[in-house]
Amino acid sequence: MMLARESLEKIDREIAKYPEGRKQSAVMEALAVAQDEKGFLSDEMIEFVAGLLGMAPISVREVVSFYAMYKHEAASSGKTRLTLCRSLPCRLSGADEIAETLKEKLGIDFGETTPDGRMTLVEGECMGACGDAPVALIDDKRMCCRLTREGVDALLREIG
Repeated sequence: MMLARESLEKIDREIAKYPEGRKQSAVMEALAVAQDEKGFLSDEMIEFVAGLLGMAPISVREVVSFYAMYKHEAASSGKTRLTLCRSLPCRLSGADEIAETLKEKLGIDFGETTPDGRMTLVEGECMGACGDAPVALIDDKRMCCRLTREGVDALLREIG
């Protein structure tokens, strides 16, 4: 068994939300449950989730590779992972300035972790919230929308 019984039950509850024959619609939540348990989504886990949902593994892999909240490999990172969207709508709405402010305040660049191990800054792609740009994800779960340079200090205090 690739996942704990509790995780499989969570996935079953998600599948049950969709009409018969549409269990593949639960792919994003199934991946989130698997990642919560395992820490990242290995090739074996992607194939396992695909089997649970009756999908081709490549279709599940496409979801994993498109969305920034899914990790396809184990990553050493700080206690908190802050992923800033760098797609065009976010960049046009000020993400470059947010990035520079975060780098300055944290003293690190994208892909780095603060020396105290509390924060990792990650560059991400589209998070599906273009209307609320610029956006960031905290620990691949909580989305922060309409970020401003002034709001960075408050955000860092809150998650710090």
